[in-house]
This record gives sequence, structure tokens and C-alpha cells, in this order.
Amino acid sequence: MRFWHRLREDITCVFDRDPAARTVFEVLTAYPGIHAVLLHRVHHALWNRGWKWLARFLSAIARWLTGIEIHPGARIGRRFFIDHGMGVVIGETTEIGDDCTLYQGVTLGGTSWNKGKRHPTLGNNVVIGAGAKVLGPFKVGDNARIGSNSVVIKEVPASATVVGVPGRMVEAGEPETDVRREIARKLGFDAYGATPDLPDPEAHAINRMLDHIQSLDLTIRQLCQALRKAGIDPGDLCLAAELKGCELRSAASQNGWHTTADGGTATATHSDKTQA
Repeated sequence: MRFWHRLREDITCVFDRDPAARTVFEVLTAYPGIHAVLLHRVHHALWNRGWKWLARFLSAIARWLTGIEIHPGARIGRRFFIDHGMGVVIGETTEIGDDCTLYQGVTLGGTSWNKGKRHPTLGNNVVIGAGAKVLGPFKVGDNARIGSNSVVIKEVPASATVVGVPGRMVEAGEPETDVRREIARKLGFDAYGATPDLPDPEAHAINRMLDHIQSLDLTIRQLCQALRKAGIDPGDLCLAAELKGCELRSAASQNGWHTTADGGTATATHSDKTQA
């Protein structure tokens, strides 16, 4: 009875998180992520009963069939979804909470050859984008998002969003209530661990410096005007008229790119700059 209940949950979570899913039969026959999770439960049970070689052998066969490698010692919660799945690697001491989602190419690995806890622990409702690497025995907090191709080697707080190499935290939200979390799971699910308007931390830092330079430029001009009114000649200013076309645009922005008047390099207008 418990097996059928868990299977129903696994199938339902696919429909919740993948708009391409059409029928239950399609999910059961054409989704390697489902196959990998179902087979892992068998392998994990054998591992816990001491049949370690058999568990490893069967998990190697499952890897060949699905393209997903899950060590039979890994502990996985309920409603775990692996989308596409090819190239996913989950290490022996990994612990995964409920309602987590992984995309293709994700590695939950270790950075040490020492025995013991060496793989990450994921909280509930964590999303890890395609190609991301989470390496080390630390915790990724509940509701965290890790963007595609990020490399994370430090603990991630709850409700944070991490992108880049090495991973940088670009959003740190407050813990959500159960109601808000359920609404986000149903309606606002962040595919691939990144929202469409995800900020770029490097672009934001450079844009802030450009804003500061622009403010200093304006202040100097006002000071020079005040000195001239007072009869003091400050000399000629060697400043550019304006800092146009210098802002950086996040590649995740929904508003598209703007080209210069002469059709040159694409830039963003001041109002379209990346916001933190």
C-alpha cells in the first residue's frame, strides 16, 4: 500500500513540474528520472539490509539504463523529481529532502577521499539547475535555488538563490510559510533554478560603480558652476559629456537587448539595468 502511495506522489509531482508531461503512461514509460528514483528505492533497501555488493551492481545497471547515477547509500525524500536526468550523479552520503528537483548534469559530490559524511544535504523544496555542481558536506537550506552551471562549495541559506562560478548568493529571501511555499510549487516553480529576471551579481556591481561615477561627475560640475559664480575659475573640465551605453545587462533579463543608434554593440538603457 505504501509503495503505491509513493508511486502516485512521484507521478503527480511530474505533472506539477513538467508541462511536457501528458499522460500517466507516458510518465511511467518515458521518464528516466522516475525509473531512476524507483530503482534507487530497491537498491537503498538492499544496501540497508547489508546486501551492499548487490545494491551497487544493480545501481550500475540502473545507471546504464537511465544515464543517472545514484549511489544506493544516498537518502532521498518524497516527491523527488529528476528532469531529463542524463549525467546526474548523487554520491553515497547525500541526503535529499522532500519536493526537491534536479535537472540534467547535476552533481551532488564530495571534495574529500576520507570516509564519513562528504556529500551535501539538501533541505526541502530545493531546485538545482542543469549542470550545477554542489560539492562538500554542507547543507543547502529549504527553498533554495541553485542556477544552471553554478559551482557551490559553501553552505546555502534557506530561500537563497545562488549563481555563478564560484557560486554567489544573489537573493536571500525570508523563510516562506507553508501556504506560500505550496503556491510557489504549484504556480511559480522556478525551472532550472533561475527566474527569468534573475540578477547578475557582477553586472549589478559594475552598474553601481557606474552610478557612483555619474553622481561624482554631476557633483563636480555643480561645484565648478558655484566657483565660477563666486568669481573663481576652476579651469577646464576633462570629463565626458555623459556615460551612455556603459551599463551591463543581465543575460537573464526578459526585456531583450537594445542596440546603439548606429547599430553597434548591444547595450541596455539606464532604466533596464540589472537590479539587485
